[in-house]
Amino acid sequence: MKVLIIEDEYPAAERLEKLLHKLAQPVTVVDRLDSVQGTVEWLQQHPAPDLILSDIQLSDGLSFEIFEKVLVKSPIIFTTSYDEYAIKAFKVKSIDYLLKPIKFEELQSALEKLQQLKSEFSEIENAHKIDQLLDSLQHTGKPFKKRFLVKKGEQLIPIHEEQIAYFYTENELVYLFTPPGKKYVIDYTLEQLDTLLDPAKFFRINRQFILHLSSIQEIHTYFNNRLKLFIQPTSAEDVIVSKGKAKAFKEWLEG
Repeated sequence: MKVLIIEDEYPAAERLEKLLHKLAQPVTVVDRLDSVQGTVEWLQQHPAPDLILSDIQLSDGLSFEIFEKVLVKSPIIFTTSYDEYAIKAFKVKSIDYLLKPIKFEELQSALEKLQQLKSEFSEIENAHKIDQLLDSLQHTGKPFKKRFLVKKGEQLIPIHEEQIAYFYTENELVYLFTPPGKKYVIDYTLEQLDTLLDPAKFFRINRQFILHLSSIQEIHTYFNNRLKLFIQPTSAEDVIVSKGKAKAFKEWLEG
């Protein structure tokens, strides 16, 4: 069985490949990709693999964007910590999913299910299922989060999305920064925020920052095709748009 892995976190991709090689049936990992654009180009240039294992959050966007740009002829198993409403959509549309961290027994079970359903996965049927999934996500998704309740001493303060400059993570804590420079710890990961925030207003530039459009003051070209940003309030860390996200970031700025 030929498998394509789409995963932007190297340790997760490495673990997934090791689990695949533990299976009783022979598995060949034809490639490991980490971006929407790279996957689109690969699928346009190579024969369809027998299976795609894909994370949802990639280095330059959500993997759903792949299926909007190219006809995917392979069955897909998502590896994800995505919102429950999306997981329900996967189940309804018979596209399987694995929650991270992935366990060998769950991977094995998913592949056994795939073998049982193999007759359903003709190229036309599979493309139709993906179209249904995208449509389901567009119409049944939760509304974007507008407010966050933060704690200041014994006081709880609601902060509206327009009062947020950016989110920043450090030492497994996530901070919400306001334009005046106040910061609050919040009980969300950046991965969760990425699915809750309005993508027209917020953009995840790397593994540490999600920025509100209004926080960006200056943009400079940086080495290795990256971008360096100056934001308000200022950050002690360099604010760098990763190479894989630079193109999508510029498109986002243009609206």
